[in-house]
Amino acid sequence: MLGSKQSFVSEVKVELQKASWPWEPKEKGMKKYKELVDSTLIVVIAMLLLSGYIAGWEFLLQTIVGFITKTAR
Repeated sequence: MLGSKQSFVSEVKVELQKASWPWEPKEKGMKKYKELVDSTLIVVIAMLLLSGYIAGWEFLLQTIVGFITKTAR
């Protein structure tokens, strides 16, 4: 049983070394995380743009429906 745990841990280490990580292991400080920070900023900006687009359409459609339902009365 103990041998299989050691085998598992060594296999996990091998697989993790193959993985691509979003930071540069040789860099120091915040430079190390440049790719990670850049990717995060892109996601945040995309979320803000998409939420603004959705909010704009919601406001427009709500105004149109409100106008139609007011004049129907």
